[in-house]
Amino acid sequence: MKLVLLSGGSGKRLWPLSNDARSKQFLKVLENDDRELVSMVQRVWGQIDKFGLAESSYIATGKSQIEMMHSQIGSTVPLIIEPDRRDTFPAIALTAAYLYSVAKVSLEEVIAILPVDPYVEGHFFYTVKSLEKIIQTTGADLALIGVKPTYPSGKYGYIIPDQRYFENNGALKVSHFQEKPSEEAAVGLIEQNAFWNCGVFSFKLGYLIEILLKNGFPIQYEQLSEQYHTLPKISFDYEVVEKTDNIVVVPYDGYWKDLGTWNTLTEEMKQKQIGKGIISDDCINTHLINELELPVTILGLSNVVVAVSPDGILVTDKSTSPRIKDYINYDQGPMYEEKEWGTIRILDNQKYNDERTVITKRVAVKEGHNLSYRMHLDHEEVWTIVRGQGEFIQNGNYMVVGEGNVLHIPTKTLHTIRAVSDLEMIIVQSGKDTGQVMELFTSWHDVSERCMKVTKGNG
Repeated sequence: MKLVLLSGGSGKRLWPLSNDARSKQFLKVLENDDRELVSMVQRVWGQIDKFGLAESSYIATGKSQIEMMHSQIGSTVPLIIEPDRRDTFPAIALTAAYLYSVAKVSLEEVIAILPVDPYVEGHFFYTVKSLEKIIQTTGADLALIGVKPTYPSGKYGYIIPDQRYFENNGALKVSHFQEKPSEEAAVGLIEQNAFWNCGVFSFKLGYLIEILLKNGFPIQYEQLSEQYHTLPKISFDYEVVEKTDNIVVVPYDGYWKDLGTWNTLTEEMKQKQIGKGIISDDCINTHLINELELPVTILGLSNVVVAVSPDGILVTDKSTSPRIKDYINYDQGPMYEEKEWGTIRILDNQKYNDERTVITKRVAVKEGHNLSYRMHLDHEEVWTIVRGQGEFIQNGNYMVVGEGNVLHIPTKTLHTIRAVSDLEMIIVQSGKDTGQVMELFTSWHDVSERCMKVTKGNG
């Protein structure tokens, strides 16, 4: 069986910590067994590894998340790249084409699709493992995992089993689905032994390849990737699941939670405060997550979340926190980005009457990592090294730089830097804000072999 984690969402309901560059699954607010802060994707990948599934697993994600994924779980995890963000049907269709044409997976192989963000206990993955046998023994086209509800929720979709059929190897035949009912209707569904739909799908690869062919879509990954923008922007539930008759559901009787909103996420946080600040003793069920160096003080407020990041500040009652997506202007570019080589934090962004844009950034480069050898086509930069030591190359000229050095990089000048030790610098960028960058090389080996005019010994 091949396991694929879907990790393409943006997580707008967790603003201001989540943005287009750092989706909700990358927020380090959960704790692992060693009491270290980890993200959702780090937690679930650790569980997959622990249960022996990592060697046969992939992650489907967007272009904007590649560096973040490499930074958090390493560069060896195989990624299936979506050209842009659409929905779960296009993502799973592209995944099927990749497994078939690139990974050369057999059409008889069972594929299991999991969302990356639910919070589950370890034995959930025993249920995931069982999907392979369920597909093979029942002959079902699709097998789902249904969570036994603990209360009548209107936030989840429901899977209603067919009462006329007995359990078959741990699976029940599916009768129909109900999308996010009222709480009153949910009571009736639970009486019918309905399950929460947790977004886990499994099928033989050949089943989905047949659907692609039937709809006239390419089954080669490169071709489908080029035509990705033409695929319908629709969920896998609507496009495939609800059009399939031969479906079974495997019950899961254990802890499961969707961590898509601040109120559900904070329920699983071990600490009520992350970052600088004070929460007064008379605050009950109040959480503070502060990524800035400015202290935040919360006095006498209960059932509240305060989240602070370079992107903005959120103060919300926990019960109303899901409404955040209706109020935030997401046209603002991300003010914080985590890269494979380090981080970027925008400190100031100003536009002037002469059409110049001046952006001030704090950039951190991890020891042993480097920026690509690049050229900015529309702006100049001034770098001030504030911590650490690095190797700097500009138009082929090499020099060692350290704390206090100021570097001027004119427009259309090739440049890069490698951190000999953890490096921090303040970058002031001035010019047109079009973001046009030309990159020649990404690895330091290529840069040092091909681009230096002077050897290090003579520099």
